[in-house]
Amino acid sequence: MAVRNEDIAAVFDEMADLLEIEGANPFRVRAYRTAARNLRGLGREVAELVSGGADLSALPGIGKALAAKIREMVQTGNVRALERLHQEVPASLEALLHIPGLGPKRVRALYEQLGVETLGQLEQAARAGRLRNLAGFGPKTEQNVLELIGAHSDQQRRFRRAGVQAHAEALVAYLKQAEGVTEVVVAGSYRRGKETVGDLDLLVTAAQPGAVMERFGAYEEVAEVVSRGPTRSTVILRSGLQVDLRVVAPENLGAALHYFTGSKAHNIQIRRLGQQRGLKINEYGVFRDERRIAGETEESVFRTLGLPFIPPELRQGSGEIEAAREGRLPELVTLADLRGDLHLHTRDSDGNATIEEMALAAKKHGLEYIAITDHSWRLRIAHGLDAGRLLRQIEEIERLNERIKGIRILKGIEVDILEDGMLDLPDEVLSRLDLVIGAVHSRFRLSEKKQTARILRAMDQRYFSILAHPSGRLLLEREAYQVDMPRIIRHARERGCFLELNAQPKRLDLNDSHCRLAKEEGVPVAINSDGHNENACANLVHGIGQARRGWLEKGDVLNTRPLGGLRPLLAKTMG
Repeated sequence: MAVRNEDIAAVFDEMADLLEIEGANPFRVRAYRTAARNLRGLGREVAELVSGGADLSALPGIGKALAAKIREMVQTGNVRALERLHQEVPASLEALLHIPGLGPKRVRALYEQLGVETLGQLEQAARAGRLRNLAGFGPKTEQNVLELIGAHSDQQRRFRRAGVQAHAEALVAYLKQAEGVTEVVVAGSYRRGKETVGDLDLLVTAAQPGAVMERFGAYEEVAEVVSRGPTRSTVILRSGLQVDLRVVAPENLGAALHYFTGSKAHNIQIRRLGQQRGLKINEYGVFRDERRIAGETEESVFRTLGLPFIPPELRQGSGEIEAAREGRLPELVTLADLRGDLHLHTRDSDGNATIEEMALAAKKHGLEYIAITDHSWRLRIAHGLDAGRLLRQIEEIERLNERIKGIRILKGIEVDILEDGMLDLPDEVLSRLDLVIGAVHSRFRLSEKKQTARILRAMDQRYFSILAHPSGRLLLEREAYQVDMPRIIRHARERGCFLELNAQPKRLDLNDSHCRLAKEEGVPVAINSDGHNENACANLVHGIGQARRGWLEKGDVLNTRPLGGLRPLLAKTMG
């Protein structure tokens, strides 16, 4: 079985969770979490480094002990230390971790203080009102737990799109090697760029379908073959991801790709539009009576309806067909449009590279400017900067800007928004910066009224440029906090500040509907990597996908502007 960085990172995350349930040393827990994050952003598969005999302990955040575990997993597919933890921590407790909002600390409290060990026991305890008396819970948390248990079954089989990407790319490359294959394409919600996917849909054109089916079933990561037919097969990978494969005729590929890409709402609207024209549209083509008139390409399908090509990301049934008919389709932003990255961390807080290393890596990727925005001091777990350390960093950035050519380093901070809406550093320090990013990192469970007021008050501070990851969600881990996002967006327009689309695959925050609302309100969105290492730019493509789902064009994105156009906009937010 091929072991990828995402597989190892998932193991390290799991070990951190289990160790935290056991009450292990916080530094040990943090080491696993840091290693997992670094592996996801490495940009090269560590399995290749292992096969080449490289010293893994030279990697950021990877000491000798973790390097040994990485080699063990690459070579055996397992980590004995994880197996020991599985023996020590009841499996039912691990299952509780899949409930959003129940982290390891809360799971441990439930187990030690209430004897809650299973999902059923958790539900009983919540219904009996026993959770509210635990520290860190309360009546509202109790109600949230009940709601999340109800929603849990709908999320069990979902995966973050970024985590599925490696599987998709590997499967496409693998199937292209089958005899007689001419095309292998990914369809479904993955192609639409949806944040999470339930399964993976592959379409193949091939002269010999049987050879494709044979090769598909023999893929080394297949754990179970659910079904297999002459042209359709379904498998479950070791990761739990379901993959559906269909072999289609070349002349049907466009119709099939359209059919298996669009959402249900989009496809229903397309079929109705076809019926109005006397056409039948399905995965095999476009038909007038019994005569097939289109289907080789997606463009041909749209053309029969008098429509231009609709990008996959827009095929949600949310106005894209009307926009296409009226010539109002957006010219969606692309990765090549980005000129800079306005949210980056370094070793000065919780990153793994120096300011210079981050700048040179961004320059290598073609960016013209970056902003260094380490955490402020209140976020102790991230080794945040106090006023003195930030002032020293400002001086270092000024020296680097004199020496490094071809990229500009902007001076910034990711400052905590406190519960009262004040910022974590004084104005006299913030005034020395080029931009200030405000972020909520605590008190996620305030009421919508209080959370909204908190953020509005922060946006009204003298120095405030960008609201970071505005909803606070972590995909499949933590729900968004309660906030009146339309009001936040309108206030950003009035205040003249901006919103972030955080491109971290776990966040992708703003969501697509809020991106679209920001566009309608004329509030530019900054697509930022929130990167912590030299491979930060790899995150930007995920943010671009989310922006495209939100109908954003180049002009809607703050950091598509050249530095000369960006500086005046930032200056207006700084006092």
